Amino acid sequence: MGLARALQHFVLVHGTGHGAWCWSKLVPMLQGSGHRVTCIDLAGSGASPVDPGSVRSFDEYTLPLVDFLSARPAGEKVILVGHSAGGLSVTHATHLFSHRIKLAIFIAATMLPLGYQTQQDMKDGAPDLTEFGDVYELAFGLGMDHPPTSVALQTKYQRMILSQESPPEDSELASALLRPWPAALSEARFGTDWRAIDRVRRVYITTAKDRMMKPEQQEAMIRRWPPSKVVAMDTDHSPFFSQPERLFQLIVQSL
Repeated sequence: MGLARALQHFVLVHGTGHGAWCWSKLVPMLQGSGHRVTCIDLAGSGASPVDPGSVRSFDEYTLPLVDFLSARPAGEKVILVGHSAGGLSVTHATHLFSHRIKLAIFIAATMLPLGYQTQQDMKDGAPDLTEFGDVYELAFGLGMDHPPTSVALQTKYQRMILSQESPPEDSELASALLRPWPAALSEARFGTDWRAIDRVRRVYITTAKDRMMKPEQQEAMIRRWPPSKVVAMDTDHSPFFSQPERLFQLIVQSL
């Protein structure tokens, strides 16, 4: 049975501040088609009991995904789906577990093969929200004489930046559930095994009205590390809210 016809195990990885809850509309569609779905809460995110300000490294942040993949039975392969900064965790997992991953799907996601190694990586993969002014709230859990330990997007900017095309009730839900994220994410680094990561087929889903991961940033990452397939959505940074049916269709068609 071919990949497109077989029932798959999807592992959904959220972006900064989000959690497994952000996939609430997509999960029933995938499960309704017979697929198995696992939603990961990364450390300090969603229902994780970890204080995001206590997470000191990218590896620690991504550990829930790494632990999950480590525990997969021999021979089982999954499809990783990463949104926004979840793309960093997906790529990190691909370095470690290429033999357990059939496909990696990036949704308006950071797609850098080695993480934030250079200034160009930061320009392409890190959000630049300076046009909106001072949008972040920083926490200094180690004291004001140390770098910040966590970052949050101020509530008044959340709909404007993350979900301006989404139903208001979804934006309200997100505002209630969004959490700060570890500042350590900005230091994401991972392996250099190009043969491993290039063994995994990648699909990129672009979002044309994205204010967080701007279209020109998405295009720059696609040019630098071309995926097997690129498909477009005319929506905001949160297509799982704004166009969940279309997102579901594109994911299934990518198999």
